Amino acid sequence: MTRRDAIFPAQRQALYEINRYSAAIRSGDLLFVSGQVGSREDGSPEPEFDRQVQLAFDNLAAVLAAAGCTFDDVVDVTTFHTDPERQFDTVSAVRMKAFGEPPYPNWTAVGVNWLAGFDFEIKVVARIPQS
Repeated sequence: MTRRDAIFPAQRQALYEINRYSAAIRSGDLLFVSGQVGSREDGSPEPEFDRQVQLAFDNLAAVLAAAGCTFDDVVDVTTFHTDPERQFDTVSAVRMKAFGEPPYPNWTAVGVNWLAGFDFEIKVVARIPQS
């Protein structure tokens, strides 16, 4: 097996080391990004939901940038919500800032009852642009 090509955003690798996973793995021209949450720099959850969602998207943008990607390169999105009905409008507003123009990526939203202290998580697959 070929060694995994791990991608980490600047200044956040220690948080991934603590939990023993990679922010993203590059495989050929695809980037598989681990779930991103609205964590503060110390890894703790942002308590305000709208800010937590924005931080999750900001953290995702940092991982994408570390691999030379943007939101325009995202082809598949999965989001996890602790209260999907109540949270939909807030998530949708942030989502439209990131993915505002068609064609939109695939999207799957999943309701869950536990996200390790968070209320929202987003993971994506992106196509890495050719240099």
